[in-house]
Amino acid sequence: LADRVAAVRERIARATTRSLRPENGVRLVAVSKRHPVSAVREAHALGLRVFGENYAQELIAKAADAGPLENIEWHMIGHVQSRKADLIPANFALMHSLDSLKLANRLERCAAERPLPVLLEFNVGGEETKSGWQASDESRWNEFLREIDMMLKLRRLTMRGLMKMPPLFDDPERTRPYFKKLSRLRNFLKQNFPA
Repeated sequence: LADRVAAVRERIARATTRSLRPENGVRLVAVSKRHPVSAVREAHALGLRVFGENYAQELIAKAADAGPLENIEWHMIGHVQSRKADLIPANFALMHSLDSLKLANRLERCAAERPLPVLLEFNVGGEETKSGWQASDESRWNEFLREIDMMLKLRRLTMRGLMKMPPLFDDPERTRPYFKKLSRLRNFLKQNFPA
């Protein structure tokens, strides 16, 4: 694990240098779903602090078993059903996968203790198996503006950015067009919602 973490950190350093971005502007999220608590402890000992989980109930049990770990932060990285939304605000520091107005409204009702930072999930690849607002057809982006506007007015959810899961390819370079489309979508949303 130490070798793999070091290799990922080296790739991050090279990528930030190439893109002229500060290295501290990138946060490494260790996907701990389906891994035992011992792996979380080992990764934490290597300096990792942000862990991603797909299932709220699995995280609750894992966090209890792990005990207090300094500066640990749990992120919800998977699809959340509305009926399980009540588990998210109290147990996660960031939700990567807000994919509907219905879920946003449910989270708003559940986030009484503190605001919940979220990323809005968009399906820019048009894949039927992926969640998120359908954003593969740029000519139809106006169709979800009303919902985005309604979510931005929620008091307990803080929109932190966008996310997507590109199609899986053997060659990672083939994902670049999907990241470029997401960048165009970000610019489109910034034009419509400057604040």
